[in-house]
Amino acid sequence: MDVSKALEVLRPLYGRDNIEIVTLDGRRVRGLIRSLKTTQALNRPSVKIERANGEIVKIAFDSIAEIIDHNVDPSR
Repeated sequence: MDVSKALEVLRPLYGRDNIEIVTLDGRRVRGLIRSLKTTQALNRPSVKIERANGEIVKIAFDSIAEIIDHNVDPSR
């Protein structure tokens, strides 16, 4: 997923729990979005997610394949 599209999807989800990110290599991370870093010098834009066990996982925007909001009611 390109950086601008990832940022567009993640920005309204900032601070929300029960968000799942699937990476290009198939890894799945689900939890609370803690941080969106988009313009750090020498760093790739990334998102930090806090899992239920307290572990914080950093995922680069360019490695995101899918973003799933599990808070959305599927009947809508």
